[in-house]
Amino acid sequence: MQVATATDSRDAGIRLAEGAVAGRLAAGAQVVGPVTSVFWHQGEQGTGEEWQVLLFTTAARYPELERHLIDAHPWSNPQVIAVPIVQGSTEYLAWLARSVDA
Repeated sequence: MQVATATDSRDAGIRLAEGAVAGRLAAGAQVVGPVTSVFWHQGEQGTGEEWQVLLFTTAARYPELERHLIDAHPWSNPQVIAVPIVQGSTEYLAWLARSVDA
């Protein structure tokens, strides 16, 4: 699975990524940014600069990764979404599975 969240700083994104990888909840992560986000928040439209955090895990490890991201995130209601990886190189997907095997 590819799991995504966003933070308000590069450092916060790196902390989330490092915690997930150290806990073997994600095989790897990428912190991308800054990106411009347009969103609804507290009844108003907003625009802001954010850093996207992409993490790579298995469906079996997703619940623990989600809990980590929510608990460690500086925001009270962070975006945490996941999409399945439907194809990928056999070697990469095997490495990913081995890396998060609890």
